[in-house]
Amino acid sequence: MTLYLFLILGFFAVLSALMVVFSKNPIHSILYLVLTFFAIAGEYVLLNAQFLAIVNIIVYAGAIMVLFLFVVMLLNLNHETEPHKSMLRKLIAVIAAGLLMVVLVGSLKGADTMAIQPFSHNAGLIENLGKVLFDQFLLPFEVSAVLFLAAMVGAVMLGKKDIK
Repeated sequence: MTLYLFLILGFFAVLSALMVVFSKNPIHSILYLVLTFFAIAGEYVLLNAQFLAIVNIIVYAGAIMVLFLFVVMLLNLNHETEPHKSMLRKLIAVIAAGLLMVVLVGSLKGADTMAIQPFSHNAGLIENLGKVLFDQFLLPFEVSAVLFLAAMVGAVMLGKKDIK
């Protein structure tokens, strides 16, 4: 039964994530992203990571999605009034995406050497999560903090009006 629920939630998460990308209305994309977060939270519960499920719902589906919704509403995205970005900005975006891909490939490079450990009933506890996060994954944790900072700078650049 758990396997079927896992597969249904996974299918729902992938389907709603695809709808985020292919939806033409930005508000609908945000709502599909909230559905994706809820499906992922269900997957966390099935994997006995209740803390991650609750944090996922509170932080991502609650706070960050509300901020995204406000940003989309404030930007008033219309194709007619949308300013055209210069070639330099597009080049910088491509370079940043390429660097992100390099970081992702580098972090996944050692993924095949990870041994599958037997299931532990204490796997989702906060204490164990903190030990693993700050012992084994401190560098990726700090890199993700820098990535979030870069995303905030990018959001400010997108929201900034061009001065002529």
